[in-house]
Amino acid sequence: MFPKYDVIVVGAGHAGCEAAIGAANMGSKVLLVTMNMQTIAQMSCNPAMGGVAKGQIIREVDALGGYSGIVTDWSMIQFRMLNKSKGPAMWSPRAQSDRMAFAMKWRSLLEHHSNIDFWQEMVKGIVVKNGQARGVRTGMGIEIESKSVILTNGTFLNGLIHIGEKHFGGGRAGEKAAEGITEQLQELGFESGRMKTGTPPRVDGRSLHWNRMELQPGDPQPTKFSFTDTPLLKDQIPCHITYTSKKVHEILKTGFHRSPMFNGRIRGQGPRYCPSIEDKIDRFADRDRHQLFVEPEGRDTCEIYVNGFSSSLPEEVQYKALRQIRGFEDAKMFRPGYAIEYDYFPPVQLFPNLETKLVRNLFFAGQINGTTGYEEAACQGLMAGINAHQKINDKAPFILKRSDAYIGVLIDDLINKGTDEPYRMFTSRAEYRILLRQDNADIRLTPLVTELGMNAMNIRMHRVIEKKAQIQKIRKYFSKTSITPDQVNGYLERLGSALISQKVKLKSILSRPHVDISGLRKAVPFIENELQQFVEEDVQSAEIYIKYEGYIQKEKDLVEKMNRLESVNIKDDFDFTSLGSLSAEAREKLNKIQPRTIGQASRISGVSPADISVLLVHMGR
Repeated sequence: MFPKYDVIVVGAGHAGCEAAIGAANMGSKVLLVTMNMQTIAQMSCNPAMGGVAKGQIIREVDALGGYSGIVTDWSMIQFRMLNKSKGPAMWSPRAQSDRMAFAMKWRSLLEHHSNIDFWQEMVKGIVVKNGQARGVRTGMGIEIESKSVILTNGTFLNGLIHIGEKHFGGGRAGEKAAEGITEQLQELGFESGRMKTGTPPRVDGRSLHWNRMELQPGDPQPTKFSFTDTPLLKDQIPCHITYTSKKVHEILKTGFHRSPMFNGRIRGQGPRYCPSIEDKIDRFADRDRHQLFVEPEGRDTCEIYVNGFSSSLPEEVQYKALRQIRGFEDAKMFRPGYAIEYDYFPPVQLFPNLETKLVRNLFFAGQINGTTGYEEAACQGLMAGINAHQKINDKAPFILKRSDAYIGVLIDDLINKGTDEPYRMFTSRAEYRILLRQDNADIRLTPLVTELGMNAMNIRMHRVIEKKAQIQKIRKYFSKTSITPDQVNGYLERLGSALISQKVKLKSILSRPHVDISGLRKAVPFIENELQQFVEEDVQSAEIYIKYEGYIQKEKDLVEKMNRLESVNIKDDFDFTSLGSLSAEAREKLNKIQPRTIGQASRISGVSPADISVLLVHMGR
């Protein structure tokens, strides 16, 4: 009935879709197994992609040949570049998506790929032979053979939904939980844990008083995520902002004694940086109000997502409190918010290529590894898909360093430090933020995946070469071209910047903190005449290189120093207990994680610089 597949992907959320497309574009024959074909790539929580650090990840996924950026560009209804008031290392693209259009576009792209087949059914277990994943076993008892398996189960593994004192099994609202996989993995020796996440109520936009809320429009000139020829956004739909109040908090508190958050029924750890509304009220008791973002779910629906009001309180308490929010006085609720508990597997049980240490050719990606967020899931899925293909074809694993990408930071954090709460990416987690900007993701990463031989990357690589050439032209122009006092002093005076008394190079003017290329172009006509031949994104990238040249070089020097440690390999199955000079904690952690390099060992919690020195001495360094 079934052919033998190269890769079977279990789960069709954001991780599963990227895993399938990543392996398929590498040339593998893929089977994508999902419990419901109608929920492929569903945005289970907020209808948005990107955000602080997350936007950088989606651009990296796109640069590596993933499809999340392409799908977002086709389905977005609003675009904003966050943190524009800060330095370019912090600029983060974010899009409000049409939830239904997003899922439909993903499914269409998957269905049009000749290397991807589909099967709709629950997977109950993995076929393991001689310590190696050899396929999956479904709820109907069907065994489907493959050379590798990628698990991207999201919140479905023994999922338990909580609303007030009610609780019932489910992977998300209206869908049953997945059973069997956790128990089998535990029998194979895997450690597991429980995590918790939540979602807010959905309301009827027709019942809201929009004029009582603050308008939050998109950028006047929206850009996009993908480096390919996706369409630019037109006809943006605004979001709105409103706030809770003391009255809202008082009503919510009346349900605290019935909340699974506070009465001990929820054992899983929730996300620190995206707490429920009841958790915010409890933790920040001095705050009289909390901001809420009122976000449309799409162009052709009245369903509204109340971002910031995640809750597992009884539905009647949620409803009563909602109606005390400004603009929500007559709100009608489509469904209440809820919390969901699910199984995860601490990611220190993985190698850097996301393959499990206990079962060969078995890969984990997404929330099964303890992360939270569409973007974090998508990038893991893509990396797992690429690496599953590499592994079954006896090719070197594709591993991104911390200096290569936010994706490299995320995976390195997971496998070396693990996580006991839902892991979310922030710019602060990356040491080399000025190198890992959203504007240069294609320059950083497309050459790496092109070398692997991924299909259709040659066209992308040609664009990267052209982009680098254009940026270099702009930089050269600013380095070679001079400007006179009469041409620029009026602009400098308006900025309160020191005037010049003689000709200087344009580069020295642009390097000043208060000067930007946009202002220069408006003030000095000959600069505008020169730059209008270039695309805006290349001009912006060139400006960043010129203004932050010193910082960029400093980070490159730091990367070079760290890479010296990364180049010192540790042999497989090294017995760290044999080194008595190591601390007891270091021996325990190093034996558990089995780092591949000294650099990786140095980032493990509990391994001190003194322990690294011991390892270097042992290796003759």
